Amino acid sequence: MSTTLPPDSAQHSATPEERQSVLRTLKRPGWLKTEILGGLVVGLALIPEAIAFSVIAGVDPRVGLFASFTMAVTVAILGGRPAMISAATGAVALVIAPLVASHGTDYFIATVILAGVIQVILALVGVARLMRFIPRQVMVGFVNALAILIFIAQVPELIGVPWLVYPLCLLGLIIVFVLPRFTSIVPAPLVAIVVLTVLVVTFAWDVPNVGDKGELPESLPSLFIPHVPLTFETLQIIAPYALAMALVGLLESLMTAKLVDDVTDTRSNKTRESWAQGVANIVTGFFGGMGGCAMIGQTMINVKASGARTRISTFFAGVFLLILVVVLGDIVALIPMAALVAVMIFVCWATFDWHSIRPSTLKRMPKSETTVMLVTVIATVWTNNLAIGVILGVLVAMVAFANRVAHFVSVSREIVDSEGKPSARYTVDGELFFASSNDLYTMFDYAEDPDHVVIDMHQSHLWDASTIAALDSVTDKYEHYGKHVEIVGLNEASAKMRARLGGQSPS
Repeated sequence: MSTTLPPDSAQHSATPEERQSVLRTLKRPGWLKTEILGGLVVGLALIPEAIAFSVIAGVDPRVGLFASFTMAVTVAILGGRPAMISAATGAVALVIAPLVASHGTDYFIATVILAGVIQVILALVGVARLMRFIPRQVMVGFVNALAILIFIAQVPELIGVPWLVYPLCLLGLIIVFVLPRFTSIVPAPLVAIVVLTVLVVTFAWDVPNVGDKGELPESLPSLFIPHVPLTFETLQIIAPYALAMALVGLLESLMTAKLVDDVTDTRSNKTRESWAQGVANIVTGFFGGMGGCAMIGQTMINVKASGARTRISTFFAGVFLLILVVVLGDIVALIPMAALVAVMIFVCWATFDWHSIRPSTLKRMPKSETTVMLVTVIATVWTNNLAIGVILGVLVAMVAFANRVAHFVSVSREIVDSEGKPSARYTVDGELFFASSNDLYTMFDYAEDPDHVVIDMHQSHLWDASTIAALDSVTDKYEHYGKHVEIVGLNEASAKMRARLGGQSPS
């Protein structure tokens, strides 16, 4: 006899992969409610962000709002990372702002479209697979830096404002932090937004609201064809910006997708996410939007604060955003910024990896790992550029790794009797590549060794041309002293590489 579980019980008994299924969610009212309410909260949170990013880029607020709608809906339909929110972002705004100032909107929109094309091409050639080379400590630094940047972005909303903003913000924080301990039927951020808006409207308090951020659109987005000459000169102007926008957008999206994978204990198709982002930017450009990528703040609202897990929430975030600004714009304009600041501060707290800075963690963690995290955080916050922070973090991690591995190679020497004659036998132990093989040349006693030398490579492996060159330098040095060197024990791969690079046929 089968028993139908109530929505909450069914949700807890489902595996993470089942929870990501759109079809399964549509059949369960409890899950569907979570997705729709999550989309509503995110839609509300997207409005001031999109307007602010439009200001950064130097374009009309409607450009950012329409971009957030088209990005979210397109990515959801094409099958991007479940529950991840894509919209207009500050990273893209910073990259594109100089072009807007120098060449205007049409060149800007053409750049967005080209950036989308580049992202699709990069996805098809497998750029998403490079994510495997990003160390965990870079990921931790990326997350912590984003939490700090999101918090810093809220500070201007708390400076030079009426005193009422502070108790309102405090009330909002109490709601978002305390309410989830008692119930999760309705997302705490939505409750905070509604409660604070009702208080402000009821008592007619004069505090900053969403309407103060800019004029909301009154019509739907329409098709937009950028009027730019189709010449090589135009390409020279927009290509550098398009490439930068494509790389920054993909990097932020893939890193955010990896974070959501960790939070939800699920896997996602990074290649699909990459080309979905590219197509979304192309669509956004043709509707006059500023383009964008994944937004970690709104994604964490959706995933952590609201509990959403599918693309339904992403789709409704875009739909609700459009309805709110076009149909209910007058009501949305009344939402106090204090409510949204409280929600974003909660997102900062939930996003930051507090475990990474505990004294016990720092004591156990190798100094090189901690350095990688700190470099990522400092570079990202200092430059306000996620790409720079992640790239520097990866470079520091590579150098630290190469330095550690370089000390794993050892060379031992013994004098043995070979057919009545003394022979020096060296045993090389460890992985040899450009970092570890640099010192190989100095580990042999060229002048004092007997006329016959054996270099035993059974316990080592040759990885690159630098190692082959180092080994050849050793044999050349012995030949200079008139001594015979015999290299033994090379595994098949190492022997083939040495023979190929030396122009010989492997024995």
